[in-house]
This record gives sequence, structure tokens and C-alpha cells, in this order.
Amino acid sequence: MSRLKPQALLFRCLAGAMLAFLAPTFGAMAASKTGPAVNKETLVVALDKEIQNLDAQITASGDSQRYAMQIYDTLYGFDDKGNIVPRMADAFKISPDGLTYTFSLRKGIKFHNGDVFSSEDVKYSIERMIDPASKSTRRPYFAPVVDRIETPDPQTVVIKLKQPDGAFMNKVAGFLFIVGKNYASKLPNPEAFAAAPVGTGPFRVKENKIGQFLELERFDDFYGEKPGIKTLTFTYIPEPASRVNAIMTGEVDIASMVPLSDVERLRKDSALNVITNPVSSPLHVRLYSNVPGTPLSKPEVRKALNHAVDANAIIKGVFHGVGAPMGTFISKYFPYGSSPDIAPYAYDPAKARALLKQAGYPNGFEIELNDAVGTPKELAEAVAAYLGQVGVRVKINRIDYAAWSRLNNTHKSGPMTTTQFTNAIYDPIHPVAGSFSKSGTWSDYYNPEVEKLITELDSTTGAEARGALFRQIGRALHDDAAALLVTELFNVFAKKKDLSWQIQQGSGFLNFRKVAWQ
Repeated sequence: MSRLKPQALLFRCLAGAMLAFLAPTFGAMAASKTGPAVNKETLVVALDKEIQNLDAQITASGDSQRYAMQIYDTLYGFDDKGNIVPRMADAFKISPDGLTYTFSLRKGIKFHNGDVFSSEDVKYSIERMIDPASKSTRRPYFAPVVDRIETPDPQTVVIKLKQPDGAFMNKVAGFLFIVGKNYASKLPNPEAFAAAPVGTGPFRVKENKIGQFLELERFDDFYGEKPGIKTLTFTYIPEPASRVNAIMTGEVDIASMVPLSDVERLRKDSALNVITNPVSSPLHVRLYSNVPGTPLSKPEVRKALNHAVDANAIIKGVFHGVGAPMGTFISKYFPYGSSPDIAPYAYDPAKARALLKQAGYPNGFEIELNDAVGTPKELAEAVAAYLGQVGVRVKINRIDYAAWSRLNNTHKSGPMTTTQFTNAIYDPIHPVAGSFSKSGTWSDYYNPEVEKLITELDSTTGAEARGALFRQIGRALHDDAAALLVTELFNVFAKKKDLSWQIQQGSGFLNFRKVAWQ
């Protein structure tokens, strides 16, 4: 059980930040670090954790967000600001009843193995994704609404829906990564495809060294604008201090997920740029509340947990001020749907203890908190310490990310787990349905009011109308204390100043389509 007082824990975090700030900044070496780690045709990116699965149709967005925009492509996609733009299709139209989407496909697109793209590949990609045997994490977003796919000719695909879906084009842009029927259908299973993936993106896989690196090479037959580099290497450096050292010494060109304690020090390095990017992602503690008879099944207990944790102090101490408390699960960085008027739960330990007593737990209870490597361990420690002060005794299980991901994707990461939710489609339905609908991939929660509003969203289009419904959902989730919200999440990158990189704004997805050395 954690016995560390939250105030002591946060002081320790701030002390660590001061030590890092006082460390040498290597400013004298800046002139030798501005150039490429390898050469001007190569980009080396340090990732904080290993890529688990190269099948972007199957794995979760938290995994595929590193490589999907590089290896694969979609019919329509997002530009760097989240606007939907044409990609493998150059036009589409929607029937008046909202049940038929007809796409006109570009000619001359090739897969990495030389196969020519056609409407049959779109049909196969959708059917593969909604096949239960594939175990695709995208299935819940397509299987309930897609009725059938028709291919009247090689350059036309018609998608028939069972019911209107107001976010269907967002899902097409964020989830429908196209794979080739001729190649993938001949493989025995999705695992075989993940071991040797073939897409139509601007890069193709050259070498995947498990646990060490992923090397991509530019696909010169890519139909669109070619990237300004020929080789893109993702190297895995899970230790934060080592990742920072790698960018400061010039061993890598970009360091992702920079520790927040090092942000100020890196900003003082004249050879580097520091980028702070909001990712429309609520960092929170997921609560398995749909198990009858457990403490978390009671709203009073969930509200008590929220009142017991001082989110502002955690943001200041653990996240070094890079964050913002949340009153609702829907991030304010989504283009619509957030509710700034909903205030976060106030830090009030006395009220938390009273709510626990009201729920039948005057002496608290014991519970486990699963925490994946990659999330700052101080977060789980701080949450456990705060809960301990109101009698909730927390055992923290620190789990390797790959193992945690397997548990989380199969509803086995409870009763509590630290987690986040990547913005993949620039519409709040992704985190809301994934986390709080009865059939959501990562949902262990059920609320009839929320379920009704999600159903209404299916036939609602337009930012204003959808935003109004999402604000109702945000209020319902807040009032029911569906999750223990901590902070808005920001991804921090450090890059060499001589590198031009157009980052994907408001999303956790990495986009290296527009990158070049100056």
C-alpha cells in the first residue's frame, strides 16, 4: 500500500525539476548539434515506447498513431489542423437520407508491393475490419452502421449504412486505413500482415527490429507529395533521461514525449525547438463501475474519489504546470462539444470522506490501480497518496505497456487504471463511445442517459448540432463521476532547429509527410 503523503510526493517532483533545471545545458556544444544525426536524407525519431503492432486496422490508436500516417493512407484524411481533405478518393457524395456514401477513387495509386489500388481494396478493408475474427479495435465504429459495400467499377465504391452516422466521414479519415485485398487475403491471419505490412502511404517498411527500431523508406511511387527525406527511423528509448540526452547530444533529430521536468532546460538550448502540442486527450483514471456490488459501482464512491484528489497540485507537481484540470471528459481542444462552464470537482477531502460513509464505506476500502510504463509513475503515486488520506488504500501495479495494452483492450485492466484517449477523428464520439458506451472497446461503464444521447448522435450532422449533444453527454458523465479526471494532456517534442516539421495539431498522431532539413 502507498503511504507517501501527497504533499511530500509533489515536493519531491518539484525538487527533481529544480535539479534538472540547474544541470548543465550543453549550450557550448549547440553549433555541433544543429545538423542531422545521420544525413539530410534521414530523420531519426526517438519514441518513448515500442510499437506493438504494425497493422493499423487492428491495433489501438495509441499504438498506430506513431506510424499509420506514414505507412498507410485513407480515402479522405485530415490536414495538419484536423480539416477533412481528399486523399485516395478525390470526391464523395451522400444520399439525402444519409445512408449511402459514394466515393470516386483516384487513378494510378499503387501499394508498396506494386499492386494497383481499386474499389475492391476498399471493400476488403472495411469487411476485414468489421470481421469479429480480426479483433480490430476499430470494429465498434463501423460494424454497427455498415450494411454493405458495393463496387460498381474499379474507381467507384458505394458504402451502404444501416442507419445514419453523423461522424462517418471523420471515421473514414481517422480509422479506415486501406490494405490490399490481393496481398492481405492470402495471408493466414492479421498477425502475418502485421509482420510484413503493405500500405499505400508515403513510406514503406524497410526493417522492423523488435524492441529496437523501425526503419521506413520513402515510397517513390506514392501518388501525393513526396516527403523531404528518404529514410525515417523510429528508435525506442523508453528511459526519459536517455531520450533527452539523445536529442541534446545530437544522436536523434526529434525526441517525443519529452519529460515535462526537462522542458525549461531544453528551451534554453539554442540548437533545439520545443513543441507543446495539446492532443485533445483526457488523462484520467478509468473506473470499472459496471461490476455490481463493488465500491466503484456506487456514484457516491466515484464522486468521493474525485473530491479526494487535488488535480491542480498534481498538474503543478507531476506535470510541471503543463496541463489543465478538466470538468468534463470532452477536451476543450476538440473543435466542438466541450463545456467550459462545467467546473472540475473541487479538492475536498472532508466531503470525500462523507460520501464514502454515505456509500457504506466509513473506513474506506482496498483497491488496485494498474499503471502502464510510459505514464509518469508519479501520477499513480500521487493519486494513491491522495486516496489514502480518505481511507481508500491503493495497491499500484506498474505494468509493461505491451502487457497493459493487452489487458486494457480486453477489459482486464480494472478495477482502476491510469489511461488516456487519443484524438483520432477530431470528433468527440471517438473517446465518448470508446470509453462510455455500453459496447465501447474500452468501456466498463453504462449510463442509459448517455446511451440515448450517443444513439441520437448517430443521425445528427453538423458541428453545432453535434456539439450541443456532446455538451449534454459531458454534463451527464460529470454528474455521474464516470471517471477520475486529472488533466488535459499535452505531448512535448524537442527537435533540431534546422529541421522543418509540420506537426499534426490537436492530436496524438505523428505526421511526417511534411518534414525536411533546411
